[in-house]
Amino acid sequence: MEILQPNLWVDKYADYLYNYTIVRVNDHVVAQDIISDTFLAALKSSKNFKGEATERTWLISILKRKIIDYYRKINSKKGKAEIHINYKNEDSEGDWLEENAADPFDKTAEDTLENEELGLAILDCLDKLDKRQAEIFKLKTVEGFDTDAICKEYNITPSNLWVIIHRARKTLMECLNDNWFNK
Repeated sequence: MEILQPNLWVDKYADYLYNYTIVRVNDHVVAQDIISDTFLAALKSSKNFKGEATERTWLISILKRKIIDYYRKINSKKGKAEIHINYKNEDSEGDWLEENAADPFDKTAEDTLENEELGLAILDCLDKLDKRQAEIFKLKTVEGFDTDAICKEYNITPSNLWVIIHRARKTLMECLNDNWFNK
């Protein structure tokens, strides 16, 4: 059974937690705040640490909740956009008001939380891919880079690129099935 050593957390885990957080929030100050909140929450709940996981794993689980809380908080501050469009066509004429348009941001807190958890699960699974495979997958599927540009950058053929993408998708799906869908 592992014993908590809060006096060593900053030295042992701050860099790792920062790297984990910055790719998820993309803001240096926010990342630092979330890590501070994580350490504080860990101190407050240290009596609940059972030693079944490593200290780092336990801190990461707290960090994940703090990241979700951060997104929940910023999403709850978003206002609804008013949609007002005048239209004319052969059959009708009038105003298209907000109540006639579906608001893509009108999600329940549960929907938002579920999307954020899925996003975090995807990022976790991406971290488990081979570094080169993850880079190529992100360039092509996330950032939409041109196939030829990626092939030149990594000195691979288009066939190799699609094999790498296929394998990455398969691995990601297995990871998500194991770690998110079947929770």
